[in-house]
Amino acid sequence: MKTIILCGGQGTRLREETEYRPKPLVDVGGRPILWHIMKLYAHYSHRDFVLCLGYRGNMIKDYFLNYEAMNSDFTISLGRQSKIDYHDEHREQEFKVTLADTGLDAMTGARIKRVARYMDDDIFMVTYGDGVSNVDIGALVAFHKSHGRLATVTTVQPHSRFGVLDVDTQGQVTSFTEKPRMSGWASAGFFVFNRKVLDYISDDPACILEREPIENLCREGQLMAYQHNGFFYAMDTYREYLYLNDLWNAGKAPWKIWE
Repeated sequence: MKTIILCGGQGTRLREETEYRPKPLVDVGGRPILWHIMKLYAHYSHRDFVLCLGYRGNMIKDYFLNYEAMNSDFTISLGRQSKIDYHDEHREQEFKVTLADTGLDAMTGARIKRVARYMDDDIFMVTYGDGVSNVDIGALVAFHKSHGRLATVTTVQPHSRFGVLDVDTQGQVTSFTEKPRMSGWASAGFFVFNRKVLDYISDDPACILEREPIENLCREGQLMAYQHNGFFYAMDTYREYLYLNDLWNAGKAPWKIWE
């Protein structure tokens, strides 16, 4: 089963880090956040990836083209008999990564449609290249297969950015909760789709997955929610970048479930 990772956005809200590199290559603990996302899927034996490239996509291509050299000791023989002998084995030996240029300005739906030719199964997964989670991918896929609908989205209950107060008519605070978990559910991505979902998506660069395609699936009763009660965090701002790095550096990264 293919896992499609959307890697084409410009990450304008994280301009401190994305001015010269794409957001999926922004480091968390010395590794690109893209690597962390792929390690989560690999933990559940999903190692076949399709990366939808756009903004500074060549840098992501360079990262994988040089992966062996950057993650191993090696001996290089120069001259006419040029060859490289790698002395170590990194833990990504079975990864298969398709890198597809899906356009600089294409939106999420168009990017998925443009990599359809690389999908060869009835079911595929989609996620964003900037969010980490400890979602149980195995349980997510099993849930999708159990309900028989075309699409599944992983949902989380986000925390409020602010403390929430109850105030009586006299202005007295009767309770205070620091950044409580909100009652509603929000999309965390981590989608599972049947191949028929591609019929809902256009190759038009303006096609946004989360707009008309998802809205139509919802309207037709074809979208189900997998409720995730664990950790999820998207890296949209510099503050969030610092937070994820602090968690990793303190050895408290909830999304690191692999060895």
